[in-house]
Parts: sequence; structure tokens; C-alpha cells
Amino acid sequence: MTDFSMPNLDQRMKKSLAALKDEFASLRTGRATTSLLDPIMVDAYGSKMPMNQVATVSVPEARMLSVQVWDKGMTQAVEKAIRESSLGLNPMAEGTVIRVALPELNEERRRELSKVAHQYAEQAKVAIRHIRRDGMDALKKMEKDGDISKDEMHQKSDEVQKLTDNTVSEVDSMLAKKEADIMQV
Repeated sequence: MTDFSMPNLDQRMKKSLAALKDEFASLRTGRATTSLLDPIMVDAYGSKMPMNQVATVSVPEARMLSVQVWDKGMTQAVEKAIRESSLGLNPMAEGTVIRVALPELNEERRRELSKVAHQYAEQAKVAIRHIRRDGMDALKKMEKDGDISKDEMHQKSDEVQKLTDNTVSEVDSMLAKKEADIMQV
């Protein structure tokens, strides 16, 4: 019997939504969040390391991030990584603490961030469609092998389609919320 289960498909689609939520969290909306610096990789000890493995990020004010570097020798590398990221931030080092002020977003930058959000959403939809295709292929194989009847196959394929439609609409609502967040002045 082929590996097919609705809970498995549902779980895989939920993972796609969680990944999209993480990507959206890394998009700057004018408010400081600790996850803003998560995608930044720092040249540390001869290799690239995520920011959260070399420093602690906190939010002391609504438009300010504070990065407490654990190793004093890594301060310059962390500051450089933040400056060279695509986030458009200008960090200021004070000992082992790096302060990152978040500037106001202008209209053009908001539109760029909105486009990036749309790209993230489209990637999530493609991943969800791939999961749907895997489920449909498994159902067709089960029908071909005689494990399920044609009627069962149609019923289960309708369930898979409904799950897909619900998950895609959830992606759309997450995108609309994020876009409103980005465009809010």
C-alpha cells in the first residue's frame, strides 16, 4: 500500500505555513523585532554562523535593536554582517553592545518589501501545490494497485483539494495581513 494519509498532508502543509510565517517575520515593517536579524550570517571562527549563535538580540525600544555580542573579538564581524545585509541598517558599536536604529520606511522601500512578501507567499503556494500533487499521485497509485475503489479515490482527492484550497487561502490572508503591516505608515 502506498504511503498516503490526510494527517500527513495536513502536517506538511502546516510546515509550509510555518516557514512562510518565519520568512514574513524577517521582513522589516518599521517596528523592531528580534527575528529581524535571524537571516544574517556572521563570519565567525572561520565559518558562517547565524546571528543567534554569536549574540543576543533584544528590543529595548520600538524602533531600536540591541545586539549583545558574547565574544568581544566578534563585535566588528557582527557589526559588518548587519551593515552588509540587505536590510538597510546602520549599526553603531558601543563595546560589546551594538545598537541598531530602525529608520522610517519610505514609500519606495515599502513597495519593495511588499513585493518580497508576495514572492515568499508564492513560494509557499508552490510548496503546497507540490504536496497536493504528491497526495494525488499516491491516490492514483493506490487506485491502480486496487487498494481503493474509484469512488474512494474521487472522495479522497476532493478532500486533498479542499485541504489545499484552505491552506492557500490561509497563505493569502497571511500575505494580506503582512502587506497591510508593511504599508502602514
